[in-house]
Amino acid sequence: METMISIECFVRSAEAGSFSEAARRLGLTPAAVGKNISRLEARLGVRLFQRSTRSLSLTEAGRQFLDEVGGSLSTIQNAVANLASAGGQPAGTLRVSMPTNFGRKYIVPMLGEFLQRYPAISPDWAFDNRPVDLIAQGYDAAVGGGIDLSPGVVARRLCPAHRILVASPAYLAEHAAPKSPADLHEHDGILIRSPQTGRIRPWALVNRGKEQAPVTLRVRMTMSDPGASCDAAALGLGIALINYSESLAHLEAGTLVRVLPGWHVDGGSVSIYYPAQKLLPAKTRAFVEFVVERFRAERLAQVLSAV
Repeated sequence: METMISIECFVRSAEAGSFSEAARRLGLTPAAVGKNISRLEARLGVRLFQRSTRSLSLTEAGRQFLDEVGGSLSTIQNAVANLASAGGQPAGTLRVSMPTNFGRKYIVPMLGEFLQRYPAISPDWAFDNRPVDLIAQGYDAAVGGGIDLSPGVVARRLCPAHRILVASPAYLAEHAAPKSPADLHEHDGILIRSPQTGRIRPWALVNRGKEQAPVTLRVRMTMSDPGASCDAAALGLGIALINYSESLAHLEAGTLVRVLPGWHVDGGSVSIYYPAQKLLPAKTRAFVEFVVERFRAERLAQVLSAV
């Protein structure tokens, strides 16, 4: 067991690039992580890391050792966790990342039923609109779009990620509603900056006939949060390009109406992502299957389609 702990300290340090970040993920002190790795190096008779005050890098022997034990460590840990689950049921802390508003509206409401079915699982959920690195950041799963499908990650599609143009009735009462995408340049736009690049992405609208047209709104303001963009549009401050899932409550309440209803932006898909492993932890497998099942049963892919 002592050797397993030392190997885990080595693997997490190699993934994180620092003892302090590995310690945070493991719930240990940086000194404890360093001692475990020194103990492992002494046992193996080789140096695994090149250390300096500013950097931590693998030696050639360290890279070879990581290639040989990295995947095996996860498999062994998952096997132990699955066997040790409470009464044979999935158990343990479930770390999941998801977009703030989408998670609150569509994933959190499932939580009660999920915990009734799997009471030994303890959710540890992070709400953030930025894509995460599942492996490097130590998440069991993530919900969202735009996450890179690296060789170690699998995705299950949940629903389309459509964006639509919306405005308040008051705004449209004062400004002639656009009749075609070519009219958008005459209107104030409420746009969202990319959380990754800080830039406003040049989206293209598409209609049922597969025609495309650029979004040419005048940039009146930018927001980092889609909910805030909806609120600003509801105040009559301009036309917002917003996730369809984000706008539904406003559309149903009548505080926003759809602009150019025959057009939308195809932003790909909202998916649930998880590490590709031969032996997936029971808690992760239970969560993935539960969410996919609920989205299918509630027909959320159809509900959240703007077409």
